[in-house]
Amino acid sequence: MDNFKKLSELLEKPLFSSSDAKQRGVSSSLLSYYVNIGLIERIDRGIYRGIDSNMNVDFQWEDLVLAVKSVPNAVVCLTSALALYYLTDEIPRMHWLAVANSQRAPKRIGTKIIRMRNMSLGRSEMELGSETIQIFDMERTVIDAFRYLGKEVAIKALKSGLTIQGNKRIDLKMLQEYAQVFRINIDQYILAVST
Repeated sequence: MDNFKKLSELLEKPLFSSSDAKQRGVSSSLLSYYVNIGLIERIDRGIYRGIDSNMNVDFQWEDLVLAVKSVPNAVVCLTSALALYYLTDEIPRMHWLAVANSQRAPKRIGTKIIRMRNMSLGRSEMELGSETIQIFDMERTVIDAFRYLGKEVAIKALKSGLTIQGNKRIDLKMLQEYAQVFRINIDQYILAVST
């Protein structure tokens, strides 16, 4: 069987790893050859995609989706999540991803990886084009902003989240439950932005 045919299933995915290719009998030297002749593209160390693969994701989020898919069990967090929820007018200079505290944080170009405890609280999914990514919900994102990004950014995000109309508005009860879990006192900020 032709080695490139062994990769055909992987080429349909947005990304695949060198270990995925190795499981199909394709060596790292053969992957390098395919990169050199332009059949596949090297995204990062050990991460590849087919040159014709299409994620159907808005251009502004394509790099974020690639970053999330390249880090096992990663969850979009902090500034990247705030941008996806339109809770900040800051344009993230890098992609912010969370991994479990017990997990080794791989290095990715243009990506800030934060090791966190309690990765299940507020974890949800978001559709970006044809791809599904893991992301912390809006309430967890605001609480994490207080924990990691500073009060100014967090207060702006909280205010933005409370002014959204309809079902996309921040759930205050859930926000306060998360704040209690992480021992963050946000009552004064809620009072300040809602008056």
